[in-house]
Amino acid sequence: MPEFSWPDRSQVPASDAMDRSWPATVSALPLGSHVGGRVIGRQPFGVFLVLDGVPNAVGLAEITAIPHPMELPAVGATVTGEVIRHADRNRQVKIRLDEGNVSG
Repeated sequence: MPEFSWPDRSQVPASDAMDRSWPATVSALPLGSHVGGRVIGRQPFGVFLVLDGVPNAVGLAEITAIPHPMELPAVGATVTGEVIRHADRNRQVKIRLDEGNVSG
């Protein structure tokens, strides 16, 4: 049975920092851009990521944006993907993971 966990608070930027950085995050990660990151949380609906080179940003790769038959990457895995949406409401960068490009 797969293990699920929410990101540890120490790995997630403070919400006020994410709010202040959101315009810079959106600018640094336009739709269609390629990004890498590390899985910090795993839920049945997808994985949460800290994104390489973008401070105060959290990514989310939802299960619907993970190629089939790829399984959800484990916490600590390094992944790559494409930015498909910016969720202004909760300051998340939505990511479509690259097929077969998971390590760790």
